[in-house]
Amino acid sequence: DALRMYEMFMGPLEAVKPWQTNQVAGIVRFMQRVYTVTSTAAANRSEEMDDETLRIMHKTMKKVTQDIESMSFNTAISALMVYTNHLQSLQDKVPVEAAEKLALMISPFGPHLGEECWNMMRHEESLAYEPWVEFDEELCVDDMISMGVQVNGKARGEITIPAEADQNAAVAAAKEVERVQAQLKGE
Repeated sequence: DALRMYEMFMGPLEAVKPWQTNQVAGIVRFMQRVYTVTSTAAANRSEEMDDETLRIMHKTMKKVTQDIESMSFNTAISALMVYTNHLQSLQDKVPVEAAEKLALMISPFGPHLGEECWNMMRHEESLAYEPWVEFDEELCVDDMISMGVQVNGKARGEITIPAEADQNAAVAAAKEVERVQAQLKGE
């Protein structure tokens, strides 16, 4: 699995890539994190999923699905790494559903790892018989967005506004930032 995943993670399939044996270790560490996250979820059987985890899960399912369809395996694996890091940050509160989706999404790249994780989650049947993950498009859209604020080409702060906010609302929020106010007063 590590070799297969490393080959796919090296970059686009059609590109010529130099082989670097020492980089396989990074994939092995990633696979160990996936195993650890899944075993934590299997042991604790947490059913609760916070909104942030739910949204990250759906965004990851969308990204991995689209990347597999376009044969961009390296970016799909990268998205799984980000997702795994998030799940790892939950420590012993990894939701079972999140770990199951991780096992399903990892299986095209590391089928043995995916199967082991799936089995750990107390499933009797092989994950090969499971349907592919389905994402909710509404959960893939952020309600709030963060953006940097610049004055005279220099970063002066960051604001978080609703995604549907117009330019006037963004400018008003930016004017509330203390460092922007100082610049506008000429300090």
